[in-house]
Amino acid sequence: MSLRRPIVLLGPLVLIAVGLGLHDWPVDGGRVQAFADRALKDYGLTLTVQGPATLTPLPRPRLTFGRVRITADDGGSPLVDAGRLGIDLDPVGLLTGRVAAGGLHLAGGILSGRAADWRGVLAHLTERVRAGATAHPTRLTVTGARTTQDGPARDIDLDLSWPSWSASAEVAARLTWRGVPMRITVAHVRPNDFVLGRRSPITGEATWPTGSLAVDGTVETAVSGSAWPSLAGQMRAETRSLPESLAWIGLKVPLSPLAGAFSLTGLFETADRSVSWTRLRLGLGRNVLEGAGAVMLGSGDAPRLSVQATLAAETLDLATLADDSGLLLGSEPVPLALAPVTQGDLDLRLSAASGQIGSVQVQDLAASVLVRDAALEVAVNRARVQDGLLKGRLTLASGADPAETDMRLQGSLDRVELGGLLGGTDAGRWLAGPVHGQFNVESSARDTAALAARLNGRATVTLTGGAITGLDLADVVHRNGAVAAGALARRNGRTAIERAAVTLRFTDGIGEITEAGLLGPSVGATVQGHVSLPGRRLDLRGDLALRGPADPTRGLLFEVSGPWTALAARTAAHVEVPGPAAQAGEGTAPDVFGPPDMQSLPVNARAYAP
Repeated sequence: MSLRRPIVLLGPLVLIAVGLGLHDWPVDGGRVQAFADRALKDYGLTLTVQGPATLTPLPRPRLTFGRVRITADDGGSPLVDAGRLGIDLDPVGLLTGRVAAGGLHLAGGILSGRAADWRGVLAHLTERVRAGATAHPTRLTVTGARTTQDGPARDIDLDLSWPSWSASAEVAARLTWRGVPMRITVAHVRPNDFVLGRRSPITGEATWPTGSLAVDGTVETAVSGSAWPSLAGQMRAETRSLPESLAWIGLKVPLSPLAGAFSLTGLFETADRSVSWTRLRLGLGRNVLEGAGAVMLGSGDAPRLSVQATLAAETLDLATLADDSGLLLGSEPVPLALAPVTQGDLDLRLSAASGQIGSVQVQDLAASVLVRDAALEVAVNRARVQDGLLKGRLTLASGADPAETDMRLQGSLDRVELGGLLGGTDAGRWLAGPVHGQFNVESSARDTAALAARLNGRATVTLTGGAITGLDLADVVHRNGAVAAGALARRNGRTAIERAAVTLRFTDGIGEITEAGLLGPSVGATVQGHVSLPGRRLDLRGDLALRGPADPTRGLLFEVSGPWTALAARTAAHVEVPGPAAQAGEGTAPDVFGPPDMQSLPVNARAYAP
């Protein structure tokens, strides 16, 4: 008989056998449940089959249960519910009479999102490792699962690989967390070392559309009473929007609404509900800061986050802070409730060799920010502007009404160059010289407009050895209030100032000029008037008088009034000032302002008004 005929017959038989092996064969649910339950008992799990069961012999024996529930042996909430479970059976174990699961595959289903529910599984795994057991599932996959009905995670796809010949396991997962898709990978973890309380290497990364987080270090099981495992190593994180990422994670960090792009790298370690960085490098917008810090998460259903950090920078750009301050000082009312920016505790110590706050250049900056529940304090302990020193403290606290904020601002200036301080304003082009001053004001309101309307306090500023650049006040007096043609454009005039001082006393947002005067080699002046913060208006009256060898009888009355953005200056044509007053520059002129005797100065001349 020819050998060709058996070979020809063997092919169809093999195809039939393979087809039968790949087919799902219905089996008795009760018997296979008992069979599979023995495979899960070693891990403290109880299997309840709620649907049909099938057996697929090839390519590897697999039991599939249409609908299952898996609970811990000690009861409690289901760990897995309403899922379709497949169990790969170990062929070697079957031949030796041992029931072992080579792989577990879950499709769909609801997973418990509570870490406490899974502690029993970890405890049984620890017992097996300590007893010397080496058998374990080599593959665990989850597809299309979710947490409880109102849980934050859905569309969970997970693939855990732990080959029997390797001490290390790898995990890759994709899921949608609170509506945002993300990917997680973990590698180099040694499960046996981890469950035995020994440190295991770990490499992990999480990515989402606006940011990423990566860790490379070691991990150890949580100590008794700790909520998290202990991690240490190198961390790297970045996000295009810190407030958006924090809101997505579910954390509330103090002052985070003021932040934007954020990055972090450094050496870290975790303890019970805390993370600390012994060496830290932060990127905030265009700023790079280095130092150390720690983050601690409180207990309870709504834990409060606490942040501590000491950071330093070579250069610091606070343009965003200046822009936000500009909004607070704008004409449109801005709510002042502190709750949105004090949802956590912050203790920040900050220093910089140089910095830029709006148009103001500062050096040797040392500041601190302290945030507590419904309270905020910002202190500038030291900031050098040119050769001067600026200090200040702003304290905000919620009142009896959470929507209302109590504000107190105090500070001092010591030989601060006025031109540098006002560099971004029109006045900075006209005034120069070192100033000394103190201010102490307070208010309470629901928004910025009401805050200005309720401001009370006192401010004093003194200028010594300065100048008005671009305008000669003595020449203006000689010309009876007129300015030489083109003098303002050429800016070739100058008025030296030996001393100028102004004292403002604020009551309900109206600043009364209680003392104000200017004394120079050639002219002297006194000023009276009001500054309205709610109305954003200035109303001043004063007089100029020649001093020294100039004509002491010549004087000039002036008036500056109008909105801050459209001030207008007027002068009286000519005034005879008594000799002693003219010599001192302190005479009080009669009220001679009126349309017949007035001349209008160019709008830029408003800058010389003290």
